[in-house]
Amino acid sequence: MKFGFTLPNNFGVADPQQVVQLGVAAEQLGFDSLWVNHHVINVGYVHDRLGQAPYHDALITLTWLASQTQTATLGTSVLVMPYLHPMVLAKELATLDHLSEGRITVGLGVGSLPEENEILGSEYQDRGQYSNEFIQVLLALWTQTEASFAGKYWTFENVVTSPKPSQKPHPPIVIGGNRAPALRRVAQLGDGWHPLGLSPDAISERLTFIRDEAESSGRSMDAFPVQVRRDFDGVDSQLIEAYEAVGVTDLVLSCNTGDVTEIENVLGSFAETFID
Repeated sequence: MKFGFTLPNNFGVADPQQVVQLGVAAEQLGFDSLWVNHHVINVGYVHDRLGQAPYHDALITLTWLASQTQTATLGTSVLVMPYLHPMVLAKELATLDHLSEGRITVGLGVGSLPEENEILGSEYQDRGQYSNEFIQVLLALWTQTEASFAGKYWTFENVVTSPKPSQKPHPPIVIGGNRAPALRRVAQLGDGWHPLGLSPDAISERLTFIRDEAESSGRSMDAFPVQVRRDFDGVDSQLIEAYEAVGVTDLVLSCNTGDVTEIENVLGSFAETFID
């Protein structure tokens, strides 16, 4: 089992340097991966939690973290595709993949906060189709010398974008979501699955669905990461073994607090108990 740590860039920590230093500490303690959260505006449940407190930008935080770390995988948990443009993101992530020496994993999701979509002027009702095309555009830009695509939201021919990512053919794309449309997206377009808060039994049930969908699409699930994001609270040896038994490869853990000292203590205690 691999263990990841989700930085509290979304929990109102005033100094973003402290957020990044928690990631540095987690790498030194032996955590395999470090992740950032993504929202743009403090609205809905984000505003309920933070009010006016800061929610630091995902990619800028991840870039600064890349400059301060050496070995840990660096991921997004998850970027909300309807808030973004795939051509801009393709260049940003390819550049960051080079700067981090090939350590980027791209976590993507469709989002679930209609108030934010409305303010940003982005898709909500049709966010699934938008997101499917978004991923296809990313893949085309990263893997084709002169990329072409024809869809509802983007149509282009012989587009050149550079740099291509350091990782070949591209950084792994892990897709968030627990419901059937997201699971189909995982099976048809993803390199892995990044679900939130599911029990081992729920993981097992949905993995059967994903495997069936992948097989019907002619895709292989060899070397397919299953990265469950959940709280540190409640994780013990028995639960870790149960996750391993159903095929989970990574636990991506968070504290759900902006108390830096508390997070430091949790990281140290968990590493002492579970990380060799």
